[in-house]
Parts: sequence; C-alpha cells; structure tokens
Amino acid sequence: MRKVFIVILLAMGISVHAQNKDHNLEVAKNLEVFNSIYKHLDLLYVDTLNAKEVVGNAINGMLRSLDPYTVYYSEDKTNELRTMLTGKYAGIGSIIRWNSQISNSVIEEPYEGMPAAEAGLRKGDVILSIDGESMKGKDNAYVSDHLRGDAGTTFELKIRRPSTGKEMRFKITRRSIQMPAVPYYGVQQGGIGYIKLNEFTENSAKIVRNAFIDMRHQQIKGLILDLRNNGGGSELEAANLVNLFVPKGVTVVSNRGKLKRANHDYKTTSEPIDTVIPIVVMVNGNSASSAEIVTGALQDMDRAVVLGTKTYGKGLVQMPIDLPYNSEMKVTTSRYYIPSGRCIQARKYRHNDGGSSEVIADSTKRKFYTLNGREVLDAGGITPDVVVEGDSLPNIAYYLAAARDSNEVLLNYEVDYIAKHPTVAQPADFELSDEDYAEFKKRVLDSGFTYDRTSEKFLKDLEQLTRFEGYYDDAKPEFEALKKKLSHNVAKDLEYNKQAIKNIINNDLMAAYYFQRGATQNSLRHDKQMDEAMKLIADGERYAKILNPKK
Repeated sequence: MRKVFIVILLAMGISVHAQNKDHNLEVAKNLEVFNSIYKHLDLLYVDTLNAKEVVGNAINGMLRSLDPYTVYYSEDKTNELRTMLTGKYAGIGSIIRWNSQISNSVIEEPYEGMPAAEAGLRKGDVILSIDGESMKGKDNAYVSDHLRGDAGTTFELKIRRPSTGKEMRFKITRRSIQMPAVPYYGVQQGGIGYIKLNEFTENSAKIVRNAFIDMRHQQIKGLILDLRNNGGGSELEAANLVNLFVPKGVTVVSNRGKLKRANHDYKTTSEPIDTVIPIVVMVNGNSASSAEIVTGALQDMDRAVVLGTKTYGKGLVQMPIDLPYNSEMKVTTSRYYIPSGRCIQARKYRHNDGGSSEVIADSTKRKFYTLNGREVLDAGGITPDVVVEGDSLPNIAYYLAAARDSNEVLLNYEVDYIAKHPTVAQPADFELSDEDYAEFKKRVLDSGFTYDRTSEKFLKDLEQLTRFEGYYDDAKPEFEALKKKLSHNVAKDLEYNKQAIKNIINNDLMAAYYFQRGATQNSLRHDKQMDEAMKLIADGERYAKILNPKK
C-alpha cells in the first residue's frame, strides 16, 4: 500500500512539474513573439511609432482583460498610485472643476487649513494662469497637474473673481496635502455619536479613535459609523478600526492568493476601547473594499447593526509592485475572507476573449453564520441587517448639478449668494430660505435651462414600439393626451423637487463657508438613513433583537 502511495505522489509531482514546464514555455514563447512583433513594427511600419504609447496601450489592454483593479503606472503616473495608497499629495489643497459656460477650470472647494483656503481662494474663482502660463481652455487634468508639484515650492496663481470681475494674483507655497479621512464627527440629538469616514488612509483608524474618545467624554449612548461612499483603502487601517470595538486576538480578515507570501491574516493586536456601546454602520452601493471589511467583520461578530443598502462587493486585494524605469503596477494578488469565512466579491472576471465579467448568481451563493448564528451570504457585497433606501436624485437636479448645465446657473447662483452673504447660520441650522429659492428658480427659468425628462424619453420609446407593432393608430388619442400632460414644464419640476434641489444648494454653500465638515453636518438634517439609524440606537430592544434573534 505504501509503495502505491509513493508511486501516486511521484506521478502527481511529475504531472505538476510537466504543467509548470508547459506554462513557462508558453510564457516564454508569447513574450518572444510580442518582442518580435514590436521590433518589426518599429522597423517597417509606415509611420514612426511612439514606443511608450504603443507598448503602453498593449500593456493596458492586457491588464484590462484581467480585472479593473490591476493597473500599470508609467513613471509620470506613479504619483497617482501614491496618492491612492496614502491619501497624500503636494499641492494647494482644493477641488477644481470645469466651468462649461466659460470653458475654464475654476476653484470648486478648498480644503480647510490648506494653502488654497489660507490664501483666500473661493468657490467659482476662475484659474487664469499658473506661473504665467495661461490656463484658458486647459482641461482639469492639465490644470491639476500644474497646481501640484513638490512640497515647499512656490508659484504665482492668477485668478478672476466672478462676483467682482477683479483679477487677483496669489503667491502660494505647495504643501503635503492629506485629504480629510474624517471630515466631520459630533454628538447628535439624543446623545448619539456620529463619525463620517471618507477613506481608509494612513492613520484613519487613529483619527476615528480620537473622535470616539472625544464624544465618549460627552456621555454618548451609541455610535453611528458612516461608511457610505467610502471606497476603501488600507486593510491594516480597516483591521485597526475594528480593533477599537472587539477584543484583542481576533482575526478580522484573511488574504488568500496563489502565492503563500501573499497570504496574510490581520488580527486585532490591542485592547479595545469599547466592546459594549451600540453601533450602527451605514453603507450603500459605493461602500467598497476596506469599508466592506469593517462592515462585514462587525456584522460577522455581531458587534454592530448594518443599515442602508447592499455594498459594492469588492473582495479582491491588490499589492503595489515596483517595475523597471521607476514605473509601478497595482496587481490583484488575493481574495479576502471576513470572520464568518465568506468572500463578498460580487463579480467573476473571465480572462479569455479580451476579458469580461459577470455578477455571481444568487443560486451559487453560499450560507455562512455570524457569531450568534445569524445567516449571511457570500459573493454579493454586504447585505444590511436593516435595509433603508437612500433618497434618489431627481432628474432635474442631476442635470443642474452633476451633468453640468452649460449655462452654469447653479454655480453662478451659489457664487453670487456667497458674495452677498459674508456670513451665514451654522451648518446644523442653515437652510436656504423660500425667498432665496424663488430667486434661484427665476434664474433657472430665465436662463432657458432644459433637460431630458425620463418620462418623456420612455413615452417616445413606447411610441416607437407601438408603431413597430402596429398598435399606434388605435392608441394615438391616448398618446397625444399623455404628450400634453408630460410636456416640458421646468417651473413645475423645480417646485415639485424643491426640497431635493435646496438640499444640493445647502450642501454646496456649507462646503464654501464651513468646508467638508459643514457640508456633512448640514446634510444630516435631511438624511432618511441617518434618521432610521438614530431611531434604531434609541430602541435598545430592537437593536438587541437584530443582533441575537434567538434570545
């Protein structure tokens, strides 16, 4: 029997060796073919080729066939990777945006305490030149690249302030900028603590810890951790954050990949600061990666109730790799597994025929169990314990704000409002008045603003379908009646969606006056998910029943 076992092992070893040899041969052959193809192209092709561009396109095409997270960074793009990993860059500390009306980049939102804010730059300031070079018509990427540079370097920025028409020059010294991981935290009504965490960058867990301790001194009764729209970041920071609320020595997340050196378990390494306070974690479809690790770990350990909508479902881990000539690559090396043993990756990536992906079917999802025996599923993000849909953005609001109306009526109104109001109420109390909204509404109507109404689009599609199927003539009177009722009425739409549009203006103005902390605090006043989270913490019996339904 032993001889048979040894023979089987030897056969398996020979088979694996043969497979590895065949694989290595295929790699060598294809690399040689690729090298030969480019040599012949460079020698014979009718036009002179840019090697960086052509080979770069080939590399990017290859990586796109794998997954969206494996990315090559040429030498001039490595700063993008470092900013992604650390949240830091050297510049002026401001969001810029494109103004469609004047075809120019403008200041959108300076960060608190950063060079742009300290110099006195304001929302809407038109960027005219940087160190004498005109920025007229230059896109945001070009302008941003020139605003950034080495920390400690000084440059001259020329802007035009739209409220006065005055051109102004500023001497600004670039600094190392770290985008605020926690733009706002504070004690809400009923003594409930709230922390908004934007991303998992360096020291973000420490920032959350300090915020929590500060609020605990104010005798908070519960904590709402807001991870909505948090795209993730450092796994270590995610594990450190979980460590604040669960005992030492617990495995938070495990990475498993093809190479053993890529495998790693992140455990809690310190004593927690609080293991009993009620916690609600708020998430949505843009909560991903490390945000899902924190959410899933706290759910699996029955340490928090998850509220909101299903998360993104990114269960893959990337590692930065140094490449020749100062280039780098971010490569997917493993999947991660949270304490119940599940991987929450929602999409399966296929690498043949140029690459494709598909959502993992519900029928293939497996059941896992939390510490208290609650059933949870893998392969589809984190499903909240309490599902609460967020407020959707009305179509007209999307066209006014996100789609960038060519007349820029929203931006121009906000810039003029700021010029007329040197000070405004605190974020917790600010609300655009009905009189101010009426002025905004008049501006929109006077500007000739139009947009594509969803109902009209569907009606046109339905009309085309009925014409194709031969039913239109019989239904023509009904179609004509619907067209009249659904005719474009911007004034009516502005009034019907008044509160949603006011919320957008409120948020923009608070960012201008009180930076991100003000915008975040003000937005909570009309936040349906926040209201439900506060009710849940206030209802201790319901909260406990969700985490341990068997009791």
